Amino acid sequence: MKRKRFSKELKAKVAVEAIKSQKPVNELAAEFGLHPTQVNTWKKQAIDAPPESFGNNRAKKEPNHEEEKDNLYRQIGKLQVEVDWLKKDQTSQLTVSEKRECIEADHPKLSLRRQCELIGLSPASYYRQPAQENDENLKLIRLMDEEYTKHPFYGSRKLHQHLRNQGFRVNRKRVQRLMRKMDMASIAPKPYTSQPGPGHTV
Repeated sequence: MKRKRFSKELKAKVAVEAIKSQKPVNELAAEFGLHPTQVNTWKKQAIDAPPESFGNNRAKKEPNHEEEKDNLYRQIGKLQVEVDWLKKDQTSQLTVSEKRECIEADHPKLSLRRQCELIGLSPASYYRQPAQENDENLKLIRLMDEEYTKHPFYGSRKLHQHLRNQGFRVNRKRVQRLMRKMDMASIAPKPYTSQPGPGHTV
């Protein structure tokens, strides 16, 4: 059987009447349609505690749903802004310089620090200026660019050999670093590009 609930206004009214009135408790209970024990309980509460004690404890413990709703809407709006900002980066394999270019210093809603967190870039890396290449590296870059334009299927191995033939004492790792800096990659097919897909029978 569902327990009947009474408003705090009714509790207060009954308690005041029980204190002030000379009527017997049974008569007062019948007048309000209550059990005499309930009237005595509320009367005792009114004498021993302030009026707030008549409040519904459950209601007091219930959170402010409107406030929670507004807070959730704010969080959803913030997440939507962050998702929209991240949509411009469809890959996670960006270099530091590419990530730095994605940062919008004047974004109206996302701070620089938050943008760095979202894209996986430390704030120090964003503010740090890349080191300038020396004259020798600039010359190597020019020669590599010329040779790559003629042979776009050349990779680091071939370009390294080309520079060695030009009289430069340079190792392959250095060539690979300069290629990354120039966004240079061979267009030749990579190994294992003709492997059948899973479940495909030949």
